Amino acid sequence: MRLTTLTDEARIALANIGDFAAGFVAPSLRLGVTGLSRAGKTVFITALVHNLVKGGRLPLFEPVSRGRLARSFLEPQPDDAVPRFDYEAHVERLVAERLWPDSTRRISELRVTIEFESARYFARTLGRGRLHLDIVDYPGEWLLDLPLLAKGFAEWSAEAVALSRLEYRAALAARWRAALAETDPLGPEDETAARRLAALFTDYLRAARADEHALSTLPPGRFLMPGDLEGSPALTFSPLDLPAGVAVPPRSLAAMMERRYEAYKDVVVRPFFRDHFARLDRQIVLVDALQALNAGPAAVADLGQALSDILACFRPGRASWLSSILTRRVDRILFAATKADHLHRTSHDRLEAILGRLVRGAMEKAAFAGAEVDVVALAAVRATREAIVTRDGEKLPAILGVPLPGEGLGGEVFDGKEEIAIFPGDLPSDPDSLFQVLESMREGPESKSQPAVAPAPDVEFVRFRPPRLERTAEGLTLSLPHIRLDRVLQFLLGDRLT
Repeated sequence: MRLTTLTDEARIALANIGDFAAGFVAPSLRLGVTGLSRAGKTVFITALVHNLVKGGRLPLFEPVSRGRLARSFLEPQPDDAVPRFDYEAHVERLVAERLWPDSTRRISELRVTIEFESARYFARTLGRGRLHLDIVDYPGEWLLDLPLLAKGFAEWSAEAVALSRLEYRAALAARWRAALAETDPLGPEDETAARRLAALFTDYLRAARADEHALSTLPPGRFLMPGDLEGSPALTFSPLDLPAGVAVPPRSLAAMMERRYEAYKDVVVRPFFRDHFARLDRQIVLVDALQALNAGPAAVADLGQALSDILACFRPGRASWLSSILTRRVDRILFAATKADHLHRTSHDRLEAILGRLVRGAMEKAAFAGAEVDVVALAAVRATREAIVTRDGEKLPAILGVPLPGEGLGGEVFDGKEEIAIFPGDLPSDPDSLFQVLESMREGPESKSQPAVAPAPDVEFVRFRPPRLERTAEGLTLSLPHIRLDRVLQFLLGDRLT
């Protein structure tokens, strides 16, 4: 999939040369952090930095376990044109208020400098090593826009209309499709019609993203988070049901929509790819697989397609000194199933297996290109603890935590103060059982070769409040508790701290 022009490649190469020169004395590593909505990007970055800076419990992070990590500290970010990730405010909200930070709505960056003792004797004689970790946070919905760079308006329209006809999307898209049926795409351009279709298309995308449906394939991403572009022509367009093989007349509605679609790519998508995405060294993609499992097989199938589309946009490959100067390659990609603390540890391996099944094909392609790809079940901030409870004489593995105010389970609504114990249930041991209807869903309701529904996993999820942090005897607040954040750090950074 080609996403850039020769001009874009030249500008990317110039930016990479600048990065290389700036990091000649103290090297830097640009880590992209993304994920679709509700995946916990802000929480992950806050917890990662907090554990590095505060000296968290990270036994699987080799520089810490071997005592080679001297210190980590925040420094001013080098890019003056990008907002700074508001780490301090997010820590205050997590620790003092015990509330989750707001979701990622825009791109931001943060620099953490890590000083360490090298594992190699000769390097140790030269003094401490230093690595600048530049964390780039951006909404995952922006990634889903990148494939648009390789598609024309007619191709994108045909795909979007076909997707809206699938059984699990048809009702959500009904009002937009009814408006499409009443619209002549080859008729004269009409601003009122364009605004109406764009608004109905946005309503459809917003409904598909809602918790009860939890669908993930929802480009264009800025329709759901327009920012300062809200109301601009670049965001006032919609797919059209175009007749096949018919030339689009000038000054028609279709011509106007096509022009605005191309403007969206030029103004929104291409600058993001060129200035940020193409400069990443490593990437973690956070996935709220539990939300999709809760919403049913349609959401799981849609999530799998979205993740495949996301990974297809990366530039995977083996890193080298030449690639760091001219064309960067993402040499390590980690997919992390978040909120593992909502399950007992006995289901963590199954959660990893489900995520691995979702991204299996894309992982194989990235590995073939020379990149390392892995999956992990993660809780960047652990909000629960585990216990054994007895129900009807049977001992069951349970989790204990304080649900968020307003959360409900079994007809009971919680006040956000009392700790409860719940048995979350079990994920299926065979992840393929969740994907048996994937092809029938893609083919639409007219295909009856397979059943249209599949049994949902026997699990129950409740959103919990952040934990109350422990304090030492001296009154010092400990770092945020987690599940497998140390394994994540080892995969993403360990080889750069040797």
